[in-house]
Amino acid sequence: MPDLLIELFSEEIPARMQAKAREDLKKLVTDGLVTAGLTYASAGAFSTPRRLTLAIEGLTTESRPVREERKGPRTDAPVAALEGFLRSTGLTKDQLEVRDDKKAQVYFAVIEKPGRQAAEIIAEVLETAIRNFPWPKSMRWGSGSLRWVRPLQSILCLMSDETGSTIVPMEVDGIRAGNTTEGHRFMGAGRFAVSSFDDYRAKLLKNKVMLDASEREAVIWQGATNLAFAAGLELVEDRGLLAEVAGLVEWPVPLLGRINDAFLSLPPEVLQTSMKEHQKFFSARNPKTGRIEGFVTVANIEAADAGAAILKGNQKVLTARLSDAKFFWENDLREAKAGMSVWRQGLESVTFHNKLGSQAERIARIATLAAEIAPLVGADAAVAKQAAEVAKLDLRSAMVGEFPELQGLMGMYYAQAAGLPEAVAKAARDHYAPLGPSDAVPTDPVSVAVALADKIDTLTGFWAIDEKPTGSKDPFALRRAALGVIRLVLGNGVRLPLISLLSSFQVYLDKETSIVWSGFEGDDYIAWTSKSLLAFFHDRLKVFLKDQGIRHDVIDACLAMPGADDLTLLVKRATALQAFLTSEDGTNLLQGFKRANNILSQAETKDGVEYSFGADPKFAESDEERALFTALDLAEQAIAPAMKQEDFAAAMGAIAQLRAPIDAFFTAVQINTDNQIVRRNRLNLLHRIRAVCTGVADLTRVDG
Repeated sequence: MPDLLIELFSEEIPARMQAKAREDLKKLVTDGLVTAGLTYASAGAFSTPRRLTLAIEGLTTESRPVREERKGPRTDAPVAALEGFLRSTGLTKDQLEVRDDKKAQVYFAVIEKPGRQAAEIIAEVLETAIRNFPWPKSMRWGSGSLRWVRPLQSILCLMSDETGSTIVPMEVDGIRAGNTTEGHRFMGAGRFAVSSFDDYRAKLLKNKVMLDASEREAVIWQGATNLAFAAGLELVEDRGLLAEVAGLVEWPVPLLGRINDAFLSLPPEVLQTSMKEHQKFFSARNPKTGRIEGFVTVANIEAADAGAAILKGNQKVLTARLSDAKFFWENDLREAKAGMSVWRQGLESVTFHNKLGSQAERIARIATLAAEIAPLVGADAAVAKQAAEVAKLDLRSAMVGEFPELQGLMGMYYAQAAGLPEAVAKAARDHYAPLGPSDAVPTDPVSVAVALADKIDTLTGFWAIDEKPTGSKDPFALRRAALGVIRLVLGNGVRLPLISLLSSFQVYLDKETSIVWSGFEGDDYIAWTSKSLLAFFHDRLKVFLKDQGIRHDVIDACLAMPGADDLTLLVKRATALQAFLTSEDGTNLLQGFKRANNILSQAETKDGVEYSFGADPKFAESDEERALFTALDLAEQAIAPAMKQEDFAAAMGAIAQLRAPIDAFFTAVQINTDNQIVRRNRLNLLHRIRAVCTGVADLTRVDG
């Protein structure tokens, strides 16, 4: 079986597009080959700044013949039906077969497709892939119609086996496939022919091109780490930057430079961000002080002067960039020390949302809410309010204007410069967190209060103006905000009555033009919308707990209980129930409960009454029945204090003791006896089973 080598050679492909482009090429071509009837053993995709490469091993030489039968309309069907069937099959009427089918005769089409040579299929599939490639952005050049991310210069398409190699004949927009490629733009020896993937890879390496992006990443990281170590520094890890830089070079050559002493007083994050965003430099810090003192740039050439000229040029550009950063920093510090009043006033003219007011109005809402939350998380209300009032002021700073990704962090530095309490500074830094599932959760009480207030204000605000997520659309990141609240609450064990906090809708209704929606006004609207938002939290919580292995029906069983707006209590209950139901006692008790509940429900429906009072042991006729009365008494005595202390594990343990008595009861006793007094007593006893079991969680909602 032959191997297939494809290379699409172009001008420089943006680094951040390369990883997806590799996978897209692999999928488009392999899916196309398989659909056309070819099979293969393995496939690998590669990229450099100037090429996308696909290597396929063990490709079949031709597709298998295909015979397909299609049932058509009856022979007496309207002419239009027959014509439509003929169009879909590509046959003529005389090529159809007439067969008996039940009570009528029916047309059948027998379509036979002979096997096709692999080269013919490859040419079609590759041209389709090239013409329909899903680049995020593409361009046209010259007079052709082809679109590509950058001008496509050549196509290499080669089939090879032990007997040799052949070029797959194909042409796309005047570019004819061949067996040649180019090495490094400056250090390569021009175009050269290849005969197989191994030959291709070896000759590229000889011509200063590392084909595999992961290999380039390893060379960059190892080289940069060694340079930093030799200079007494350590490299700041940045995997995203590493992947991007590996997509900028074909022959990586790391070079270490030093940062001018004039800029070492800048916060390390400012230095790191400026060098990363503007220059794609790695930061190197002093391990003793944590200060960023050096940088590593990655050249794409082995220079005769060992990179001295490259470093000199980079140093010059870096100096200009860091001079700007220093100017921003010094001006911002002066404003911070003056109380940040200009920034505060500036946010009055910055619109947060046209229906939700300015950033200044939003800050006032968050400050009020943070003071309300503070006692619930162990924070001082006055400090939490102060922190909320300054947390977003850095949005008007010059530094955040230049580097928006530093918002919050710069707020911490400016709060410290203003002489504010350290808890206020930390809250400015942390109040956006957590931003994602891997982001750390703040633990300082003031930070937690402000972070919760920020997210709850976002959610209540957009709920108030009916801007909720729909399907996959969530333009205001409300799902992320809800998950952030969940992680803050659970990560800190906070007991937070969400429903009362979500009622902060009142701030919107107090405006001159109150919100009227879905037939509700005022307090009714607040209650209705708070309930809707709480349901949204519960949906997010289900997703969060599902990732931790807690079943959806277990969560539903706990959501049906009182206190469902207390997320910490809810998760504590769900965790205990999950553990209980996965035990043998839990599984068997659930079956006994289901049986009792089903019999009771059917009897209540049939009789039109509710059996919920009057179960009396004096009417018991067997030892098993009397034993169940005793077991229920003991369970109730144990469950009540356990539930009061929120010791759900102990409450589940008490319920587990009912397993054997319930099993014995159903084995020995007939519920629907002819004696109506005994029957009613036993049905009331089943109600006691239901009441005791559902006092911990609504087991009617548990599957199985």
